[in-house]
Amino acid sequence: MLPHTISEIISGLREKQFSSREITQDYLARIKRLNPELNCFITITEDLALSQAEQADARLNAGQASILNGVPLAHKDVFCTEGVTTTCGSRMLENFVPPYESTVTRKFMEAGAVTLGKTNMDEFAMGSSNENSYFGPVRNPWDTERAPGGSSGGSAAAVAAGLCAAATGTDTGGSIRQPAAFCGLTGLKPTYGRVSRLGMVAFASSLDQGGPFARTAEDAALLMNVMAGHDPMDSTSALNPTEDYTASLTQPLTGITIGLPKEYFSSQLNAELEKALQEAIKVYESLGASFKEVSLPHTELSVPAYYVIAPAECSTNLSRFDGVRYGHRCENPKDLEDLYQRSRSEGFGDEVKRRILIGTYALSAGYYDAYYRQAQKIRRLIKNDFVSALNEVDALLCPTTPDVAFKLGEKTSDPVQMYLEDIFTIPASLAGLPALGLPCGFKGGLPVGMQLIGNYFTEARLLNLGHQYQLNTDWHKRSPALGE
Repeated sequence: MLPHTISEIISGLREKQFSSREITQDYLARIKRLNPELNCFITITEDLALSQAEQADARLNAGQASILNGVPLAHKDVFCTEGVTTTCGSRMLENFVPPYESTVTRKFMEAGAVTLGKTNMDEFAMGSSNENSYFGPVRNPWDTERAPGGSSGGSAAAVAAGLCAAATGTDTGGSIRQPAAFCGLTGLKPTYGRVSRLGMVAFASSLDQGGPFARTAEDAALLMNVMAGHDPMDSTSALNPTEDYTASLTQPLTGITIGLPKEYFSSQLNAELEKALQEAIKVYESLGASFKEVSLPHTELSVPAYYVIAPAECSTNLSRFDGVRYGHRCENPKDLEDLYQRSRSEGFGDEVKRRILIGTYALSAGYYDAYYRQAQKIRRLIKNDFVSALNEVDALLCPTTPDVAFKLGEKTSDPVQMYLEDIFTIPASLAGLPALGLPCGFKGGLPVGMQLIGNYFTEARLLNLGHQYQLNTDWHKRSPALGE
C-alpha cells in the first residue's frame, strides 16, 4: 500500500521504511495499470523519475536531503519542462519540447522531488470538464463515467487515484478548486502573483495562477513552501515576502470570524451540498470560530465578465501560434495566408477557437468599449465587494461548485451550462484572491467540496483553517475503490 500523504512519504524515507526508488517504482507500476482507463497522464517520464529517485536516495544517505527529497509528483502539462514534451493538451503543441524549465518545475527539482510525468488537461487550460483535451477526456476515479473537472483534471484525478503523491495545477477561473471538489482533494489557488508564471503557457495572463493539489492542507502547505516566491523573471510576480506555510497550521481558531456570502447560498446550490456546508460550519463553530453573513452583490456578473476578459486575453496570447516558429504547421501551404489559416484551424480544438473568436470580437474596434472595458469595470466592482467583505471577517466559506461531478458528455453541447459550473470560483479569480478548496462530504458516492477565500497573501491563514478542519473530519482520508 502506497503512503497516503507527502508527510507520510517524507517520514517513511527518513526512517528507511522504503527508498525513493522503491516508492517511485510502485507509483509507476500503478500509473501503467490505471492510466489506460483514467487517462490522467499525457507523458510518463519513467527514466527521468527513476534517475531522480536514485539521486534522492543518495542525498538522503549522505544527509543532504532537501524539503521534498524523493517525493514523487506530477505536473500539469502546461508547465514547460526542458527536454520533456509540453503539449498543453493541444495538437498545436503535440511535439513541442521546451528548451527551458518553468520556474515552478525547476523549484520542485531543486527541492529534490521526483517527476513522474505530465498530466492531461483541457486544451490550453480552457474547460471545466477535461473533455477539451486533444489527448482525450480524463475520467473521474470516483466514477469513471463522470468528469474530473477542468482544466487541471488530469492532476486531480492522478492524485485522487493514488498515481502520485501530489501534483501541480493552474487556476484561471477555478481550474484547481473545481477539480479538487470533484475528486475529493485539497487544492489551493494562491493570490495572483504569489507563484511564478515563467514557463507556464499563458491562457489569460491577468488571471492564470499555479497552485498545488494534495490530499491534505498540510501537504499543500509543504508544496507552497517550494512553489511560492518572487521571480525576477516574471514581471507579474509579487514582491511580498513568503512565509513558512506550515508554521501556523496548528494555530487555534478561537476568535476567528468567517463570512458566509449570502449570494453563494442561493437556489443554484444543490440542497445536499448546502447541507454538507452547514455541517462544516458546525465543525468550525466547535473549534471556536464564529460566522457572519456578508454580501458580494456583484457575484451574478462574474461569469459574463470573466467570459469577456479571459477570451480577450486568450485571443492575444494564442496569436503567437501561427505555424511559423513552433507548434503545428499544416502540410504543403499554398502561401503565407494559407499557412496561417490551416495551421491554426488544424492545431486548435473547437473550444479554443470559440474563445479566440469571442475574444477577438470583444477587442475589435467599435466593440472594445462595449464589452472589454465594461467587463473590466465589473471586475473592479467584484474586487471591491471582496475588499469590503474581508474588512469585516477573516475569511469566507462558500461552495466550490453548484453540484457534484457531472457525467462526461452531459454539458458539452451547451457551452453556457458548462461555463456556469464556474459560478462560485470565478469571482475570487477576478479579484486575484487566494482560495482553498477541500472536501466536506459526499453525495451519492461523489465528493462534495467547499472553498475558503481569504484576503491577499493570506494563504497561511487558509491552510490553517483547512488543516484544523481536517484534524476534526475524515473526508480527505477517503479514496476511490478502483476495483481494489
